[in-house]
Amino acid sequence: MAEDEEPETLERDPNTSDMFGAPAAPPAASVEESAAYTVIARKYRPRTFEDLYGQEAMVRTLRNAFASGRIAHAFMLTGVRGVGKTTTARLLARALNYETDQIHEPSLDLKVEGRHCRAIIEGRHMDVLELDAASRTGVNDMRELLDGVRYAPVEARYKVYIIDEVHMLSTGAFNALLKTLEEPPPHAKFIFATTEIRKVPVTILSRCQRFDLRRVEPDVVVKNLEMIATNEGAMVEAEGLLLIARAAEGSMRDAQSMLDQAIVQAEAGQTVTAASIRDMLGLADRAQTISLFEQVMRGHAGPAVETFRTLYNFGAEPGQVVLDLMDHTHGASVAKAIGPQALTLPKEQAARLAAVGASVSAGNLSRIWQMLLKAHDEVRRAPDAAAACDMALIRLAYAADLPGPEEALKRLQAGEGLPGVPPSGGGGGGGGVAASVGGGSVSAQARVMAPPEAQAQGDAVPTLNSFADVLNLIKLKRDIVLQLDVERYVRPISFRQGALEYEPVPGAPNNLAQRLVARLKEWTGQPWLIAARGGGGAESAWERQKREALEVRAEIEADPFVVSVMQAFPGAEILSIRNIPLPEAAPAAETPEDEDDE
Repeated sequence: MAEDEEPETLERDPNTSDMFGAPAAPPAASVEESAAYTVIARKYRPRTFEDLYGQEAMVRTLRNAFASGRIAHAFMLTGVRGVGKTTTARLLARALNYETDQIHEPSLDLKVEGRHCRAIIEGRHMDVLELDAASRTGVNDMRELLDGVRYAPVEARYKVYIIDEVHMLSTGAFNALLKTLEEPPPHAKFIFATTEIRKVPVTILSRCQRFDLRRVEPDVVVKNLEMIATNEGAMVEAEGLLLIARAAEGSMRDAQSMLDQAIVQAEAGQTVTAASIRDMLGLADRAQTISLFEQVMRGHAGPAVETFRTLYNFGAEPGQVVLDLMDHTHGASVAKAIGPQALTLPKEQAARLAAVGASVSAGNLSRIWQMLLKAHDEVRRAPDAAAACDMALIRLAYAADLPGPEEALKRLQAGEGLPGVPPSGGGGGGGGVAASVGGGSVSAQARVMAPPEAQAQGDAVPTLNSFADVLNLIKLKRDIVLQLDVERYVRPISFRQGALEYEPVPGAPNNLAQRLVARLKEWTGQPWLIAARGGGGAESAWERQKREALEVRAEIEADPFVVSVMQAFPGAEILSIRNIPLPEAAPAAETPEDEDDE
């Protein structure tokens, strides 16, 4: 090698093995990235006011206030956990001190990062002080804080004080804050956040502009979770996202934390199923609990207990099962009052709850709700929660079909019997139940009787084994309006004893299912569950008759004789087709015996 040449330098890729074949150590950056994983709730924290899901009313009010220059000196943010109180406070601090080369005034448009935004986001800005009232509750802490209020900000436009969980301050600390909060210097702004607004003194609230952050609706939560799952490259079933949204109870942070946990339920590249999310959350299968609810409302105690024990063996907690039954009772009541569209459930489940609501009176649903409240307390305190749940289900099934106090009194006054109450076998055989009020001054007799139609005709209660039997029963009872509606608007999907699912034809009356339930219960003596679903039904009776008529017409039009007649008479039309019965053959005339003898 020449003296003026420089020795050749060999560069080695740090990711490859060294000259001795030993594997190279991973780069320090990758180790730090894997160790410093950022959870989804922090990674997807809103960076602008447009990213605040479900808080459009608050954002609209703030935007108008900033546009008109009517910016309050103190803000009070309240709401349940995880709806964005602290995030909103930090966004407000950025908006108050927003500044770029072109903008030199407060602004809610934070899409372009301002001069102070990064320092405020990272919590290191000198003029934005974020405090936790839970750890600094005393009056001395508040005095120390307020000593610096009179000094002007160092860098930004305003000196902003963010006090989280402000309800934790002591009475003395609140009193020390009052004077400064009433007449603060023009460069100071206060932003308070709390989950317990009732614990904040009224004297503090009257000096603040209050914003109540709403619970985030489940459909909004689902949209946010779908966006996050797509960005994270995770595949999650839609039903699983809905389970998370319902379990979060309006908290976006809770929903994002549950999604973070759900993503690791499946291996990379696989879809996270709703069943795995249900197991993760400790929830019973909602479809199974709806079946359990239907069995209870129909008074089937044995099948209800068996269904519960199946759920219990699969890991469902008895208390959670009772909570699900309460949720279904609430859903059936809401569907009865408003309609199934008011339920945030899959269409099939909403239709099943609406069918229960249509078949049960509002009074019965209210009574079931009260009994479930008591059952939940019993299950929570009982030594054997499963046994307590069994007893509660039996009690509910027994009481589900009993009339309410008002209805029972009306039946007794009308001389009708109560369902399931046998006639009294009094000493003289004159069956009756005597009731006295006020020391025997008023008495009444009640006896169990069959329906009037069954008494008059002596018929047994009809047994319906198919949808055709339902149509025949309606015709037999001569309910013409109901018959026309069922034949025209009902496309049956499935039928079993006491239950019917159908697809409604467009234009069907809204109360068709309720009317059919009431009539079938009156005629058969048992409760019916009738649900309207979105699709998959067979032909309605009217559609079948129309199709058969078209088939008969096509067959007749193709008949050679009819074709020849139509050709012989151009312009002729077939107006109607009637089935004319063939005349019966006349019996052969008998020959008189005397004529035969002649």
